[in-house]
Amino acid sequence: MRTDLYQGHDYYLLDELLTEEHKLIRETAREWVKKEVSPIIEEAAEKCEFPRHLLPGLGEIGAFGPYIPAEYGGPGLDQISYGIIMQELERCDSGLRSTASVQSSLVMYPIWRYGTEEQKQKYLPKLATGEMMGCFGLTEPDHGSNPGGMTTNFKEDGDDVILNGAKMWISNAPFADIAVVWAKNEAGRIQGIVVERGMEGFSTPTMHGKWSLRASDTGELIFDNVRVPKANILPGRDGLGAPLSCLDSARYGIAWGAIGAALDCYDTALRYSKERVQFDRPIGQFQLQQKKLAEMITEITKAQLLTYRLGQLRDEGKATSAQISMAKRNNVDMALTVARDARQMLGGMGITGEYPIMRHMMNLESVVTYEGTHDVHLLITGLDVTGLNAFV
Repeated sequence: MRTDLYQGHDYYLLDELLTEEHKLIRETAREWVKKEVSPIIEEAAEKCEFPRHLLPGLGEIGAFGPYIPAEYGGPGLDQISYGIIMQELERCDSGLRSTASVQSSLVMYPIWRYGTEEQKQKYLPKLATGEMMGCFGLTEPDHGSNPGGMTTNFKEDGDDVILNGAKMWISNAPFADIAVVWAKNEAGRIQGIVVERGMEGFSTPTMHGKWSLRASDTGELIFDNVRVPKANILPGRDGLGAPLSCLDSARYGIAWGAIGAALDCYDTALRYSKERVQFDRPIGQFQLQQKKLAEMITEITKAQLLTYRLGQLRDEGKATSAQISMAKRNNVDMALTVARDARQMLGGMGITGEYPIMRHMMNLESVVTYEGTHDVHLLITGLDVTGLNAFV
């Protein structure tokens, strides 16, 4: 059982920009992760099992809907606090952060922003504690980067609607109590609808064979003439912009989380470089190893500055979708590069479960693809700076 020795790295003294509350939130999350998650995460990944007993603890540290107002059971924190918590979770494992990110940004956020008062009161307090868990149904077997082409649909039938279709690659699906599903109504407009476990015709088969995010549960959502009350439709907004706004919130969390994974890899490589002796001196004394470490901390620091500023813009209501895309793409790509360089520094030990690097590498190969691929986010930036749409 590996001892978590991580302490944190702040090369540009960004802590001086944080409030005391921010630091307390980070310390609370970090200590919980070290105590409850780090000792078991390697075994969970090897077994390809999500440790569900952690859910109440995630609720206790405010990882579920940190920015949800207190009137709905949330902590009512700012966006930088949300980012800090996601960073501390992914510093341990991307799958852990995925579980909290989906619950926060893809389940609680749309209910909070687009739900009725009754829906908010019914779902949000239980989601905030982890008593109730949710998932987000957008991606389909034949529609990933083009969600607007979805075929999942519902038709009105009295006070209900009849939902048909399927969603794929859905985090939390196997154990979720509810699913916020995006489907087309009879007019072809996309709307969100809350589907509850137990509704006839609704199933959530687990997806097997993953080599990435192994400590996170992934499944499908199958809708076979599922009767859902019209009262479960989120009325606040329709069209593709509704689910994409939820993804903005989630991608923002990913931008912070990826830094956590990179920091853990850097921390591991730095410590190893001082302990591992070759040719009668620690390998950290060799120029090429110092080059790797110097480049790692430089890129991490740049990502920290980018994301902190993005958090300020989110709190001010000024952050654009394109700015969020840039941060998600840059930071995940950075984390992958750091992980690969760190793995090389550890040599053969880098592929073992004694160290976290290979697990981070495998996880990040999913993070670089989900919620907008590396290339799609590149084209979003291209569209933003040129005004010319490469998607058509």
